[in-house]
Amino acid sequence: MAKKTVSEVEGILDNQYEKIVPFVLFLLVLFLFLKILEPMITIFLSSILITYLFYPLYKKVRGRIHNRSVSIILTILVIAIILLIPFIYVAFEVTQQGFEFYNSFSSNIAKGALFGFGCTSADSKICSLVNTIEKVSVERLSKTGFDKQIQKRLPRLEEILTDYLLKIPLAILNGGFILFISYFLFQDGEKIIQKIVGWLPIRKKTVQKLMDQFEKITYTVVFGQLFVALAQGFVAVIGFYIFGVPLPIFLGVITAFFALIPAVGTAIIWVPASLYMVLIGYLTNDPVILSKGIGLFVYGALIISTMDNILRVKIIQAKADVHPIIVIAGVIGGVKLFGVMGLFLGPIILPLLITYFETFKERFDDSGDVDAPD
Repeated sequence: MAKKTVSEVEGILDNQYEKIVPFVLFLLVLFLFLKILEPMITIFLSSILITYLFYPLYKKVRGRIHNRSVSIILTILVIAIILLIPFIYVAFEVTQQGFEFYNSFSSNIAKGALFGFGCTSADSKICSLVNTIEKVSVERLSKTGFDKQIQKRLPRLEEILTDYLLKIPLAILNGGFILFISYFLFQDGEKIIQKIVGWLPIRKKTVQKLMDQFEKITYTVVFGQLFVALAQGFVAVIGFYIFGVPLPIFLGVITAFFALIPAVGTAIIWVPASLYMVLIGYLTNDPVILSKGIGLFVYGALIISTMDNILRVKIIQAKADVHPIIVIAGVIGGVKLFGVMGLFLGPIILPLLITYFETFKERFDDSGDVDAPD
C-alpha cells in the first residue's frame, strides 16, 4: 500500500476541517438562537397553535371582508372573547375559591377537626356515629400532633395560592402577546412556514409526515380530548352551581382534568360531591339539601358522565389515535414546561416527538429508505 504524501494528508485534514467547523458553528448559532427565544418560546408556540385552530374562521371572515387587516383584527377579537375573557374569569374565581377552601380547612384544623360538621338528630344512630367520629378526630389529631404538622404546612398552601394569584396578570399580558404575534401569523403564516421548513435539516418526507400528523393530532387532542374534558368541566360547574355545591368552579376545573383519565373519569368528583350533599342534608335534617344531593347524583350520571361519548361521536372521525396516557403525560409535562398553555401544547408536542422518533427509526431499519432521495 502506497504511503500518502504530506500534501495528501493535509488535503484530507482540510476537507474534514471544512465539514466539522460549519457543523459546530451551526450548533452554536442554533443554541444561541434558542437561548434568545427561550423566554418567548411558549408565546410563539401558543400563537402558532391558536392561529392554526382559528385559521378556518379567519378564512370565512376574509371571504366576507376584503380588507385583510380588518379581517385579522375581527378574528383576533373573536379569539379574545372565546379564550381570553373566560380564562381571566375562571383564573380569578379558582383563586378566590381556593382561598375559601384554605380558610375553611385551616379553621377546622385549628379546632382540631377534619370534617367540620356535626349531627343535630340525637335519635339517629348514624348521627351518633358521625359525632363520635368527629370527636375521635379531634382527640386523635391532638394526641398524634397531626394537627400541628398540618398547621406547619398550611403556610405553604397559602404561598402557592398567592403565587398563583400574582401570576394571573402576567398570564393575561402573555395572552396579549400571543394575540399580537397571531396577527402576523394570520398575515404571513404560509410564507413563514415555508421559510422555516426550508431551514430545517430534515428530509422533506419526514417534514411532510410531521405536518400531516400535526393536523391529525391537533384535531384529535384539542377537539376530541381537551375540548370534551373542558365541556364536561363546564357542565359540571353548572350542576355544582344549581345544586349548591361549595367551590363550584374549583371543583369544575378538577373535574375537567379527571375527564382526561378514562379509568377514573368525572365521577371521582361529582359522586363524592353528591354524597356530601346527601350526608349534610341528612345530618342537619334539611330535606332541601338532601334532595339537591340526590339531584346532583342523577345529573352527574345522566349528563356529566355521558356527554363525552356524545361529543366524541360528533367531533371525532378517527383522524389520529392518541393514547390517553400520552395525553395525560403531555398535559402534566406541558404545564410544568409551558405553564397554562402547556395544557394544549404538551399533548400535541409529545405525540409529534414520538412520530419523529418513529420516522428516525424507520430511516435506519429500511436500508432502501436511507439512500432514497427526498
